[in-house]
Amino acid sequence: MSMESVLAEEATAIELRVADKTEVADGVVTLTLEHPHGRRLPDWTPGAHVDLTLPCGLTRQYSLCGDRWDAHTYRVGVLREANSRGGSAFIHDEIAEGAKVALGGPRNNFALAPSQRYVFIAGGIGITPLLPMIAQAEMVDADWRLLYGGRSRASMAFLDELAVYGDKVTVVPQDEYGLLDLSAWLPEPRQDTKVYCCGPGPLLDAVDRCCADWPAGLLRTERFVAKDRTPVRDEPFEVELRRSGVSLTVAPEQSVLQAMNMAGVNVLSSCRQGLCGTCETTVLAGEPDHRDSILDDDERAHGDCLFPCVSRSCTDRLVLDL
Repeated sequence: MSMESVLAEEATAIELRVADKTEVADGVVTLTLEHPHGRRLPDWTPGAHVDLTLPCGLTRQYSLCGDRWDAHTYRVGVLREANSRGGSAFIHDEIAEGAKVALGGPRNNFALAPSQRYVFIAGGIGITPLLPMIAQAEMVDADWRLLYGGRSRASMAFLDELAVYGDKVTVVPQDEYGLLDLSAWLPEPRQDTKVYCCGPGPLLDAVDRCCADWPAGLLRTERFVAKDRTPVRDEPFEVELRRSGVSLTVAPEQSVLQAMNMAGVNVLSSCRQGLCGTCETTVLAGEPDHRDSILDDDERAHGDCLFPCVSRSCTDRLVLDL
């Protein structure tokens, strides 16, 4: 088992205390979390997220946006979602300093790759995973710029923290300047420049269109809401779980994860939307129908893993390493 897996397993057993809750913008609060006995927390890298199981029983994923070198606290930023499924509303309205939350992770599906130059693009609460990336780029003396958009200046969190970077940061409140000028920031690909973008779906879709013809590996995006993907096929398909010696049929209305659970094979999962990466599973044979919002096109083309909470099969049969 890798050290990362060990840390993730240890983290799932940790109960943390809310040490601080602060409103940092209109509709945005931060939670600072610590171990109740002051113990060291698992290490993490820029782009990582954690699963928080709230006192109400809901589990939600949040990007770590604090100081990665602070071994004793985590910080997350939480937007009050207009169409909340309960998590953000509970955090804003109910959770208070001293409350306990259970921790899963940290995990990183949005890791910062080495590069000479970076372009960071954030929309709204999408700034959270980019904050530690910016700190890392600054620490290694990489050339970087941030384009940060939001509905209004008052709704844009962490502007005070970003102000120390001067003209490396461009702040574009929509009510003052309109939509982000992506074509000016993404005119053409450069092999020495990587682009990291996080924010609402329309922003990510627009960035994808701007970079549609770019070489693989230069653009990386992270979604907080799963992208709608139509299944390749609507017929049942077979799944063999090689190590378990189990074969099962996945019906059109089922996920692979649901079918496995019904067969008595339990796989660790969290978001069940193809966002968090908890249930990642190795594919031994067959062609996955990737419906997650984690893998990039190059990773999907390899066909060697899938997220059974949402992904299905392009072929009549899949063989999984479970």
